[in-house]
Amino acid sequence: MRNTKSREIALIIFALVSYTALKAQGDLDILITGAGLFIEKEFKYVDVGIKGDKIVYVGDPQEGLKAERSIDGSGYLLSPGFIDPHTHLTYDLSRKDRKANLPYLMQGVTTIVTGNDGTSPVLIGDKLDEWERNGIGTNAALFIGHGSVRKEILSLDDVQPTAGELEEMRSLVVRAMEEGAYGISTGLFYSPGSYSGTEEVIELSKIAAAYGGIYDTHLRDESSYTIGLIRSIDEVIEIAEKASIPVHISHIKALGKDVWGKSAEVIEIIEDAQKKGLHVTANQYPYPASRTNLISAVIPRWAENGGYGSLIKRFDDNSITDSLQAGIIENIRRRGGPQTLIFSSAKDTSLNGRSLKDIAEDWQMNPAQAVIRSLRQDEDIRVVSYNMTEEDLNRFMRQDWVMTGSDGTPGHPRKYGSFSRKMRKYYGEDKIVDLPFLLNSQTAVVAETLGIENRGKIQEGYFADLILFKPEEVKDHATFDEPSRLSSGMFLVMVNGKVVIKNGEFTGELAGKALRKKSEINIKKI
Repeated sequence: MRNTKSREIALIIFALVSYTALKAQGDLDILITGAGLFIEKEFKYVDVGIKGDKIVYVGDPQEGLKAERSIDGSGYLLSPGFIDPHTHLTYDLSRKDRKANLPYLMQGVTTIVTGNDGTSPVLIGDKLDEWERNGIGTNAALFIGHGSVRKEILSLDDVQPTAGELEEMRSLVVRAMEEGAYGISTGLFYSPGSYSGTEEVIELSKIAAAYGGIYDTHLRDESSYTIGLIRSIDEVIEIAEKASIPVHISHIKALGKDVWGKSAEVIEIIEDAQKKGLHVTANQYPYPASRTNLISAVIPRWAENGGYGSLIKRFDDNSITDSLQAGIIENIRRRGGPQTLIFSSAKDTSLNGRSLKDIAEDWQMNPAQAVIRSLRQDEDIRVVSYNMTEEDLNRFMRQDWVMTGSDGTPGHPRKYGSFSRKMRKYYGEDKIVDLPFLLNSQTAVVAETLGIENRGKIQEGYFADLILFKPEEVKDHATFDEPSRLSSGMFLVMVNGKVVIKNGEFTGELAGKALRKKSEINIKKI
């Protein structure tokens, strides 16, 4: 009883101190009243005051609080803006017509991370400066891409670095971390990252670890292409242990019929590692189909050695035709068969929306020959591949260390709908997760995992990245047939204290910041 009374007195004193400090700062810029806020396992109705780009008051209504603008949040839920840990938006944020980042703002996403899958600008500081100078709609952070670093030093060749070349790669990672990168990302499934050994990745990850960064990875194999899904998970854990770095598995999945059902085994391995003190987390997009380039999906990695020009030469080498086509056919099988691979081509739009099976039949050739013919015409053909089960997807989604990450790319609805779809379908319709779990996994958990300071919570002193909405009104409209339709249902979205979405409409405000990780080097970790 005495402890309870002491806590009540402490809370009253805290509220009075907060209120007094708030009055000393002068009037608020914005006051949101009466919104439902999730606090300590339940929703409570509070007022939230904003001054400049910060939250300066969270609590019960107080007489005398004045604001230039009041927003009635009655009937709405208030949440921190969502944080997407895995996107492909470096190009979008550098384009005048896309830098507002509307596909994400309309879902309630206020902060994104890009430079994933091992691909990023090598000069991280230059890109962040550009975004800051030109303006962006959401906050944005960058990873340094291992594949981009490797390409800078070793080109696209299937070679191992010499000691001198590895030191050059380390120097590029050092520079990136000093310029504000949040960690290092790898795409070990893709060329040229696929050519690297685990030790190379460990050595570069040690640099990121020394600066307080994380290791973000597209697994070497999410299926049965090379070392398999389970051994790829083991590799991530080995990197975590030997580099002393938190690891984050991007778009965790069991891809293809060879590994369907293995989600339970993956979860067990990860949780065993967590019990040993390793920090292992993941993100996931809420769709049963993936999207990637056709080359990565079905071409054997040995045939990519040297890049696209070398691949075309191998297409013309009759001495390897049989082995190349056999490799392509096997990879098509892993993906679920030619009927599951749906094409998207910027150069030959007649292929768009059609399956590899139908295209091969029209061309009167086998699927491997159709792949080769199509890639001669267009290096950048993309495919949507229906290769996951709902059972695996749901099992991963329920884990408290799995966050939402869109993996946003053109041609797949996940760019325009991941966060809205998860709320509509997996919370609202299918009841796979509850609302507090969903909100936490898209806000505070992401910020804490990536080390994004003062974001992801509604707390005094934190940046005012806020969303106001009714869960039943949030809807995704993007489909695989129409992947670029904006989501709806966000009544209000604020980025750094500025209203960017009002009544579901974009205000034109570019309020995002280029985020730089602040860290001091720990020499002992290198």
